[in-house]
Amino acid sequence: MKILAIDTSSKICSTSLLEDEKVIDINNLDDGKTHSENLMPLIEELLKRNNLKVNDINLIACCVGPGSFTGIRIGISSIKAIAEVLNINVAGVTSLETLAKNVENADTIVSLIDARNNQVYCGIFDNNYNKKQEYLADDINKIIKILKQYNNIVFVGDGAILHKELLKENLDNINFSENNEQSASNVGKIGYKKFLENDLYNADTIIPMYLRKSQAERLKK
Repeated sequence: MKILAIDTSSKICSTSLLEDEKVIDINNLDDGKTHSENLMPLIEELLKRNNLKVNDINLIACCVGPGSFTGIRIGISSIKAIAEVLNINVAGVTSLETLAKNVENADTIVSLIDARNNQVYCGIFDNNYNKKQEYLADDINKIIKILKQYNNIVFVGDGAILHKELLKENLDNINFSENNEQSASNVGKIGYKKFLENDLYNADTIIPMYLRKSQAERLKK
């Protein structure tokens, strides 16, 4: 199965090709341009250098958020168009899942993404990357109180880097991942797992996962 995976939820526009869960190629770009300018050319270049056409793709795996509101919308709208033309399924993968995939052999994996103003997006996973509870979007101090019930945590993500000292001051037996980058290759690996579990969407049903309202919406309110 050929899988096209994309992640536009962070500053990096990331694309990848996989054969089942094996990564074939990666094409990433962070040049200051918008994801709307970069995404389709990256996909075209990725397919071309692997002698593939878009019709060869059997499944699309897309990061649905949380993260950059604009980036997520660009990614979702792009894969909706491709999935509709090809009439293929879409695996919706969260950015918190992709970060957790960077960590191996941990009792508890906590993905933290900086949401600014002391706020974080938080995902808590077991060592098989299954959620231990629903995703959170809250003040880091409130998140820390919730995390006190877990043991042997490994943190990952830019939120973990930003709040590292605070986490170390308030929690015991914790470690931090050295790999804190989101990647389309992880999106593809998790997407393949969702395919095996028949946890899929199509062009009409795939939607973003924001966890909270955008800054513009909050200011308007």
